[in-house]
Amino acid sequence: MTAKLARTVAVANEKGGVGKTATVVNLGAALSMEGQKVLVVDMDPQGNTTSGFGLDSGRTGFSTYDLIMNPQKVSAKEAIISTAWPGIDLIPSHVDLAGAEIELIKEMGRENKLKKALAGIRTEYDVILLDTPPSLSLLTVNVFSFATEVLVPCQTQPYAFAALDNLFDTIATIKEDINPDIAITGIVATFYDKRTHVSQMIMEKLNTDKRCSHLVFKTVIRGNTTIAASNSVGQPVVFYKKNSYGSIDYIRLAREFLGRNGSEFILPEF
Repeated sequence: MTAKLARTVAVANEKGGVGKTATVVNLGAALSMEGQKVLVVDMDPQGNTTSGFGLDSGRTGFSTYDLIMNPQKVSAKEAIISTAWPGIDLIPSHVDLAGAEIELIKEMGRENKLKKALAGIRTEYDVILLDTPPSLSLLTVNVFSFATEVLVPCQTQPYAFAALDNLFDTIATIKEDINPDIAITGIVATFYDKRTHVSQMIMEKLNTDKRCSHLVFKTVIRGNTTIAASNSVGQPVVFYKKNSYGSIDYIRLAREFLGRNGSEFILPEF
């Protein structure tokens, strides 16, 4: 019998400040509450996903930097650490990852370093969530080379909506040249505030734009100070304050996510 492979999901947006890291941390935690065994891979040199689980990226042993730059010495299993919550493991980031961009330029097969490092652990988890830098880089390309799904957080603000064009272009190029299996699972609206005209306008655009309307999750992540507070103490919001809007929204997102298996990616028309 063939072993079941984990869903490999890149959480990505080329614009910063859209709730990407919060989505990785809190969706991962919510999925664990739904009985999923989750591995979170922090590929952002800033290490905010790592600290979001209450861990210090400078004191966790091996990191994603070691997996990419020293694969002969460090295996994925050696880099995995347990979080304080059952069902969620983590491969932490490290500040050295920022330098990997330059180091990788000289490497053969540089876009597939992470894919090779993580290939052997896909049977160990139900979902592997990967955080990405807020820009297109070799680190992001490595994530897209490994992932078969992309989850896109989109802040309900005009600049975040406009940035989707660049992301669609990037994924289309990756699909054509590097990873034909990659697809967009969905776009999740973040920082939504129904009281503001801007949030309502961007939600309407997401739900009516022919490039992405079929990809938008019904669940929205409302603007909520509890999410920021939970991050500051290194706890996912679903464990920090279970009855908060942030907790409720991410649990709903987890359940909706489990009902999707990746959408057929159609090249956007401009």
